[in-house]
Amino acid sequence: MIHYAVDGPADADVLVLGPSLGTDLGLFDAQVAALADRWRVIRFDLRGHGRTPAAPGPYTMADLASDVVELLDHLGVRTFHYLGVSIGGAIGQQLALSYPARVLTLTICASAARFADPPQWPVRAATVRAEGVEAMVASRPGTWFTHEFAAREPEEARRLLDMLRATSAEGYAGCCEAIAAFDVRADLGRVAVPTLVIAGADDPATPPDLVREIADGVPGARFEVVADSAHLLTAERPEVVNAMIAGHLTRSVHA
Repeated sequence: MIHYAVDGPADADVLVLGPSLGTDLGLFDAQVAALADRWRVIRFDLRGHGRTPAAPGPYTMADLASDVVELLDHLGVRTFHYLGVSIGGAIGQQLALSYPARVLTLTICASAARFADPPQWPVRAATVRAEGVEAMVASRPGTWFTHEFAAREPEEARRLLDMLRATSAEGYAGCCEAIAAFDVRADLGRVAVPTLVIAGADDPATPPDLVREIADGVPGARFEVVADSAHLLTAERPEVVNAMIAGHLTRSVHA
């Protein structure tokens, strides 16, 4: 079973947080600090990330969504709100499509219904299997977070990169292969829960126009762009993103 952490009141509604490729559940420290007083926050590590062992790849997004459901079944959680970043957001889309009775709301950050340039993901997987995750580290500043953020918050930037360095090559590569095969553009109309989609204005990995395709496809979805942020916007602009998350969850509860 995947590694997880639980914070917040045992009797509160559950909010599940799904991390980005190359990060662990520590990506969401700022969300736990802001939201765990009101929601029961469950975070998890992807296969081969953080403290979750790496099964041999390739993986599919359905595999990764099944990991989450297995965890929630273990914890006795039937229904839940879900927030995911990048591949975590793709897992959220998969959950809403495969387990529609269980997902209460979606918040999808810096993700896509089909990620850009699918053929490059198996190439990246092969590179990481051959050279290790260190091959990816130099390209993350400017992609994961803006260079301005790295200059302003060097310790936080280093903490995020250390998550990548601690990721297993097989876990990273297997997730790359899941991203390559993921395409739910034709299925988004079946997502029937309140959905908030958030893009980072300066994100080169999932630019706002790509992220917007999710909101355009999901009936009634809201779309927001966070200024001065790149791919890991939950870490770069947590105060803005946390307010959006709280507002979305509160509106959905009272709708």
